Amino acid sequence: MIGFISGDRDAASTEQKRAMRQTEVAVRPRLASERKECRVMASFWLVLALFTACIVTQTAVAQGTFPHVSATVLKTMEADGKEIAIIDPREEGVFGEAHLLYAVNLPLSKLELNIFRMIPRKTTRIVLCDAGEGTSERAAVKLREFGYTNVAILGGGYPAWKKAGYEIFSGMSVEGKAFGEWITVHYQTPTMTPEQVQERITKGEKVLILDSRPSNEYVSMNIPGSINVPVSELVFRFFQLGVSPDTLVVINCAGRTRSLIGAQTLINAGIPNKVAAMRGGTMAWQMAGFPLEHGTTRHAPEPWGANLQKALQTAQNVADRYGVKVIDAKQLAAYKADSDRSLYIIDLRTPDEYRSGHRPDSTYGWGVQLVQGMDKYAATHKARVVLIDNYMVRALMTASWMVQADWPETYVLADPFEGVSLATGDYQPLVPGSEQVKLPLIKAAELNAQLQAGKATVIDVADSLSYKKGHIPGAWFAIRARLDEALRKIPQSANLVVTGDNPELVALTGRDLAGISGKPVSILAGGNAAWRKASLPVTQGFENLATKTDDIFLQPFIWGQFEPMSPEFKQAANAYFEWELQLPESLERAKETSFKAEVKK
Repeated sequence: MIGFISGDRDAASTEQKRAMRQTEVAVRPRLASERKECRVMASFWLVLALFTACIVTQTAVAQGTFPHVSATVLKTMEADGKEIAIIDPREEGVFGEAHLLYAVNLPLSKLELNIFRMIPRKTTRIVLCDAGEGTSERAAVKLREFGYTNVAILGGGYPAWKKAGYEIFSGMSVEGKAFGEWITVHYQTPTMTPEQVQERITKGEKVLILDSRPSNEYVSMNIPGSINVPVSELVFRFFQLGVSPDTLVVINCAGRTRSLIGAQTLINAGIPNKVAAMRGGTMAWQMAGFPLEHGTTRHAPEPWGANLQKALQTAQNVADRYGVKVIDAKQLAAYKADSDRSLYIIDLRTPDEYRSGHRPDSTYGWGVQLVQGMDKYAATHKARVVLIDNYMVRALMTASWMVQADWPETYVLADPFEGVSLATGDYQPLVPGSEQVKLPLIKAAELNAQLQAGKATVIDVADSLSYKKGHIPGAWFAIRARLDEALRKIPQSANLVVTGDNPELVALTGRDLAGISGKPVSILAGGNAAWRKASLPVTQGFENLATKTDDIFLQPFIWGQFEPMSPEFKQAANAYFEWELQLPESLERAKETSFKAEVKK
């Protein structure tokens, strides 16, 4: 395994030699007058020594299957300029409490769902990191089954990293959040409080609030009168809005990061308006006592004609300033043929555009999310990234941030659809093993009848928040990676039925459950959605928990994770703001990031 070091083999070899030396001493010929009992005792020690040597050898071989690296070795690997994927396979809830900065959370229970998209190259250096409880070993076995050949484990997990004197982080998408804070420090991005913005509005001044989140977040809650323009779309759509130069433009998001990136995006683009980021975003607006809208669909129009040309020229100017490179189809083909490097081809247009037609070799990641959450789209640091956008404006602007955010080999593909037969529909990841699951399906009505007769037990593997909001009466919440633990709590019946929201996860759980329990297992056809569609009863709350509900790391800026304006929400929101504000200090201590300002020419 290139790049990995294990001291276990040498230790085993030394122990074997020591054991053999002891054996040689034990069986060395004695004086001719040595009694028979001594010869018997010598034979006993010989057998014991050989047995010990065998055990040591077997242990070394087993440990050598997945080398263990120390914290200092991993620290060196992080900085050697080569590709590396640091994967934390624990559940999101525990991961969010403490982890390495560059660790990407791919929970063991859902590993198959995203692994090929997140780590496309099978020979990538992978280091697994947990809390030392053994989840990494289980994940390593799976990765080997999936064909990955260069897998190691951080010995002792993140506690060993901390013990070595290195920084530990909490939260999700920390690198992207930290980059947002770096932006405001480096660029001195202007910010305004909700009270300051509302005061301008009350006075009748010209104020335009642009919400920089994806449309699915915007529709759940937004500031009244705001218009939805995701960060990656700002320069693309701004000129079509026809904003007068004397209008104050305020960029808003749920919390801080996308507000900061969005505001600085327009400033970098050189628009004549005064631009500021909403300090604290929608959370702060809500905590200030101002109202929110729900279900709104005000979106900025798509540009055309002169406004589109102006947007493209503006984006090109920004891209040139930051050294963004545009590649052609020939160069892309060369990158795809390079088996020694990882390549992510990411289409960052709107979801509707992607569904209407996209390159078959591309994955999907709305550009608004890439800069602040690249850990959701690519797990391999130092990999190549090629961005897809038929208008190029969104790709150029996104790339201008990516190259500053420690993704230096980020490129934009010119004429991305020329000569390509496009695929349609949503992105469909390849999920290893799911296609091999052949378990019987049960319809919602039939399951309901079995439940009424007490002949079935339902296991729900939807996320814990979805389970809490509504589940089949009597269903047990469980996490796939802990099925053996769950079965000790779940009362057994004639039939076990698995349901959930993700068909592949449900199928894989059913397969695992059948193997562990030895009982007949069925899958609810259509999952929880089919049950609700049939207008069958649902129950709310955490009534039957077979495992801990630590699969989600609660974040106050995600609508629905907390009761609005509850004491818990306010406490979580304030803690979140404090956490973001301390990130620059934590980064300074860690000295792991390489954020860069514009390229000097």
